[in-house]
Amino acid sequence: MGSKGNKNKKKGDVMAKYQDLADAIIRGDNVASKDLAQKLVAEGVSAIDILNDGLMPGMNVVGKKFKANEMYIPEVLIAARAMHAAMDIIKPLLAETGEAGKGSVVIGTVQGDLHDIGKNLVGMMLEGGGYNVVDLGVDVSVEKYVEAMKTNDTKILGLSALLTTTMPGMKEVIDALKADPATADVKVMVGGAPLTQEYADSIGAAGYAPDASSAVDLADSLAG
Repeated sequence: MGSKGNKNKKKGDVMAKYQDLADAIIRGDNVASKDLAQKLVAEGVSAIDILNDGLMPGMNVVGKKFKANEMYIPEVLIAARAMHAAMDIIKPLLAETGEAGKGSVVIGTVQGDLHDIGKNLVGMMLEGGGYNVVDLGVDVSVEKYVEAMKTNDTKILGLSALLTTTMPGMKEVIDALKADPATADVKVMVGGAPLTQEYADSIGAAGYAPDASSAVDLADSLAG
């Protein structure tokens, strides 16, 4: 029994080690998140542990609060800024060790659409969820998406659209990817205010995310 108690205590201590960092992310304190990440690195904690046990749990809480309308876009952006401050500390260390968390996801807004707030939120949540995000930006051509999926080590692409007039561009990208043997197995997830699950199904998307937090869950399921 004593051994089990010590094991539980040790587990509790490990959780506590990262709690301050997670809390800094949740409240959007970028100064504290950077300092705490530096402190953990100085203590010899691995970058991947800081990501998995500090940053990701913090952003998970942010995502849940966002879904529940307990946090709004400005607060999520502030939390994401705090996450980026800590990520700036551990990213070089992740690169050195070859540890990249869950892998990469390519994202972009389809051609003809210049809206990026939703896309940016998705990118931030994905980074907080342990992914390396390759953001192609807005008004991205079909050809650029196909090329990006050939040159980046990932099979997951996230497409965003806010205008009903640009939504057909998603199908053009999906059709082009399927037509090329090198990208035929790419899994495309889509999102944006005018989209629905039915529309995603109709264009052959692998999944639909109604909000930024759901995009992380969807990427996890597609990666699995």
